Amino acid sequence: MNKNLFYMLNNSLMKLPTPINISYWWNFGSLLGMFLLIQVISGFFLSTHYTPHMNYAFNSIIHIMQNVKLGWLIHNIHINGASMFFISLYMHISRNLYYNSYKLFNTWMMGVSIYLISMMTAFLGYVLPWGQMSFWGATVITNLISAIPYMGNLIIQWIWGGFSINNSTLNRFYSIHFILPFIMIIMVMLHLFFLHSTGSSNPLGTSSNLYKIPFHIYFTLKDIFGLMILMLMFWIINLEYPYMLSDPDNFMPANPLITPLHIQPEWYFLFAYAILRSIPNKLGGVIALLSSILILYILPLINIKFNSLMFYPLNQFLYWMFMNIFILLTWAGAQVIEIPFILISQTLSIMYFIYFPFTMMSMNFWNKLIL
Repeated sequence: MNKNLFYMLNNSLMKLPTPINISYWWNFGSLLGMFLLIQVISGFFLSTHYTPHMNYAFNSIIHIMQNVKLGWLIHNIHINGASMFFISLYMHISRNLYYNSYKLFNTWMMGVSIYLISMMTAFLGYVLPWGQMSFWGATVITNLISAIPYMGNLIIQWIWGGFSINNSTLNRFYSIHFILPFIMIIMVMLHLFFLHSTGSSNPLGTSSNLYKIPFHIYFTLKDIFGLMILMLMFWIINLEYPYMLSDPDNFMPANPLITPLHIQPEWYFLFAYAILRSIPNKLGGVIALLSSILILYILPLINIKFNSLMFYPLNQFLYWMFMNIFILLTWAGAQVIEIPFILISQTLSIMYFIYFPFTMMSMNFWNKLIL
């Protein structure tokens, strides 16, 4: 039985037929798996010293960094590992958008679901240090649930475990933050199962087995090289600039009586936060926030004939415009809520959503023109 299992794993992973022309942009899938593993392991070690209590959570983080042997390093690995995970995730998604990999329906749908769970996990983890930005970020984001008609206030009180964020809230967030990565690992396994059942996409869209080679050792070496480059960047950040991507306000203990001048989430949520703030209506902002992520689910409905945007000149232009819009939204989300940043966020938000119908229409036009 064990021999059969080993034989199946060997065939499915080592001898997987892989397109010969895939580039280093395909490395980010394996890098995501590596950083997910790093987060799970470092998070486990942190949990052995962390105290999920509103009076002790902040001090327990200080204790880990100052008193636990190599605790500062494990802490830096975990907080910066989240940033590296989302960098790899956004690169992975952008590559899939460019090469139209969303035509692999099951793989894409599972991938977007993993993205949603990752965002939820990262948000809950950001609350746990119980610093100023953690507390007020949790207050702002959870208050969005109150926009749900009729039942919003009831749901938010149930999540909080009271009439405001309190010790029950922190305990619940800690428990959910701990269990979600294991759910994510199961979803990643399903993601890989769907991917291996269809095979990887490639820049030209060829699918014949004549143009495929075994995954090992050709792409194993390519993945290892990509991992070495990203790990070098990761360790430079951890050892030289550990708080480069952190908010200074989060180094102060949470104080419900003092509101920070500018409340903002971590950098990887800023694009969605900018879209949320661009709409004056609370319910409208929440709908726009959810739509900015859930809209990825509709991409498999696009009618495509070729797998790469190099065959769709107008779509290639729209794609790079979309990438710039995403970066500018991230920048706008970090700015204060005043003129002209409000107008900039609103303009960019409209352009963000316009991209999707425009790219559908453009591809349909080119398909008809070619045929």
